Amino acid sequence: MKEETGSSAARWDKRYRAAAQPLFGEAPNDYLRMILARADFTAASALCLADGDGRNGAWLAEQGLAVTAVDVSGVATERALALDARRGVSVERVTADLTAWVPPAGRQWQAVFIIYLQGTGALRRRALDVGAAALAPGGWLVLEGFAKAQAARPDMGPDDPDRLYDLKELHAALPGLAVVEALAGRVRLEEGPRHRGEAEVVRFAARRPG
Repeated sequence: MKEETGSSAARWDKRYRAAAQPLFGEAPNDYLRMILARADFTAASALCLADGDGRNGAWLAEQGLAVTAVDVSGVATERALALDARRGVSVERVTADLTAWVPPAGRQWQAVFIIYLQGTGALRRRALDVGAAALAPGGWLVLEGFAKAQAARPDMGPDDPDRLYDLKELHAALPGLAVVEALAGRVRLEEGPRHRGEAEVVRFAARRPG
């Protein structure tokens, strides 16, 4: 899928403003639900980077986690707050560009979720750095995104390999974390109008020691 020109915030504001329904649905990502179902996942707080219009952050809050969510689009954040209100949950939502956003000094979370942040290599590396640094001891970093093999399927996700993931990249970017799962393969997505059909993805979960 060809990327539009202009700033990331402007592009996503335009997409969300034009959407008659949530771009990625209102149900949480399947991999996020799988992680929460694990017996060894006991996190009580979560940071969601690139939470879009709120499906994952709102669901995590429904599960009892204290959630902070960041997204570049102000339009998406407004829609996420409306979703939170409909669900009867409270999520700390921040509109910010992840190329510059820094968590408040001393803030840590027991889990960090990065679900379909498909930016440039530089943006993805910074998100991983921020996420890893924000983890409390024993905390989880969980990611799902389109794999580089998805470039051959331009009907869904970016077709620029620089905006796609591979497991080598993730291992290299997170040397201080202990890997729990590192998987790449084909899944069928049913996540709103933009993520529907077969897709090549990576799923990655790791923990900070301690």
